[in-house]
Amino acid sequence: MAELGPSPLVSGDELPVAEAQARIAGRLQPVAGIERVAVAAAVGRVLAADVVSPIDVPAHDNSAMDGYAFRGADLPAEGRARLAAVEGTVFAGARFDTPVPPGRCVRIMTGAVMPPGLDTVVPIELAKVDAGSVDFAATAVRTGENRRKRGEDLAQGQPALAAGRVLRPADLGLIASLGMAEVAVRRRLKVALFSTGDEVVAPGQPLPEGCIYDSNRFGLIGALQRLGVEVLDLGLVRDDPAALSATIDRAIAEADAVVTSGGVSMGDADYTRDLLAARGEVAFWKVAMRPGRPFAFGPLHGAGGKSAFLFALPGNPVAALVTFYVFVRDGLLKLAGATPHPVPSLTARSAVAIRKRPGRSEYQRGIVERAADGQWSVRLTGAQGAGILRSLTVANALVVLGPQQGSVAEGDAVEVWLFDGLA
Repeated sequence: MAELGPSPLVSGDELPVAEAQARIAGRLQPVAGIERVAVAAAVGRVLAADVVSPIDVPAHDNSAMDGYAFRGADLPAEGRARLAAVEGTVFAGARFDTPVPPGRCVRIMTGAVMPPGLDTVVPIELAKVDAGSVDFAATAVRTGENRRKRGEDLAQGQPALAAGRVLRPADLGLIASLGMAEVAVRRRLKVALFSTGDEVVAPGQPLPEGCIYDSNRFGLIGALQRLGVEVLDLGLVRDDPAALSATIDRAIAEADAVVTSGGVSMGDADYTRDLLAARGEVAFWKVAMRPGRPFAFGPLHGAGGKSAFLFALPGNPVAALVTFYVFVRDGLLKLAGATPHPVPSLTARSAVAIRKRPGRSEYQRGIVERAADGQWSVRLTGAQGAGILRSLTVANALVVLGPQQGSVAEGDAVEVWLFDGLA
């Protein structure tokens, strides 16, 4: 198990992003608990065991399109093929018992079982039918073409999907195609979330002077929901030791992980930091990144031996969401039993110069779009302050600048993380 190590609180003593990610990954093991759910309800769930095909898919050789089925051996080397058509049509899902002798063909529909001895299909649009004969160019089709072979997609006994996969819509279709009505998945991860601070006000309430509305909790709820976890929203907690202590104890008792924002900086005038440290092996880090410098992680221990992992994020709205994507996303996926995969990214050409000093990782808000030459281009949303939440709503990606990278010139290639894409 990776060692959390001491809290690097001396100014300038900052933990690199990659090291912080490695420390988090080293402490997490998937939660126990498996359940069977209906395939239709399994999207976004984590597969608990390999799905092994109990059948051949497809179960028979079948036609890949509407056309005429025949023996490939009847194809002439050049010129045109002319085959006599037998009466009838081979439909998908129906038997066709009429023998098809050599030199003859039969009309067949997409998905229909290939009659015995036939191995090739000429598409209907490439054939001419005249007086019971089918005529087409010999070069229009090759022997064996337009036939899907038995077991071509999956052979019986072949693994179809690996454990740890977060199930996508296409996966549900694949599982259903194997005749399975249910699938084994890991239980849904439960994540507790709360905000703290006397200066924070719940949306819908009057805003006293000097106060702010609680935006972080709602942004993080959305991010958690998109991960497919069960969210336990513990609301807004005042800077009161008794209230904070009770909320933390409830979070440990009822959840697998706890996500908070704010209260982890050296200058925070609240009790959150001390209460968290008193309940477990929490390490408070300064991470070499912008935005999102203060961060805390570690197991919290409660009554009856129950524990939950803490992810304490910085309080600035943009910093809270960026650190969620950089650290919490993969951490929760691993805790849920999923096989973590990198955030979808691509390389784009920077449409603007970007100032940066080597030393820290930076995540700037950008808009990715196609340039006139068809290449991907990215421009910044404007001011990049950690409190400018609108910069995230305007953006469709994060521009990722590594710790060794310096300033970017207009036209340079940069990595970007896309917020959305097909799943």
